Amino acid sequence: MILAIDFDGTIVRGKFPNIDGLVPDAKLYIPRLKKAGHYIIINTCRSGDLLTEAINYLLQHEIPFDRVNDNHPDTTKQYNNNSRKVYAHCYIDDKNLGGFPGWAEAYDAIMRADYEYKQQNEQQ
Repeated sequence: MILAIDFDGTIVRGKFPNIDGLVPDAKLYIPRLKKAGHYIIINTCRSGDLLTEAINYLLQHEIPFDRVNDNHPDTTKQYNNNSRKVYAHCYIDDKNLGGFPGWAEAYDAIMRADYEYKQQNEQQ
């Protein structure tokens, strides 16, 4: 599945634009999601130097990702454009309805959704 993961408040703590460390368990669960085969897009409002700072932070802390604010190449090809809206099967963000539940709960929900997604595709 394609996962769009917000940076501020979801991967890192702090009042924007400050980065005050990782959200608990982000370093544990994001690599697990990547290892499970998920395509990870960092979906953030940061730009310019603040975006560079975020990318460097992810690299320094070995948080895996495939793209930043950009669609999966297959999505771009399928729709014949690269829309500003990042397409994903699942969006992980602290601004979700109800807020961010934490990485353990998010991981479980993603893995359940992935199982159901694969079951639906096998039946088609």
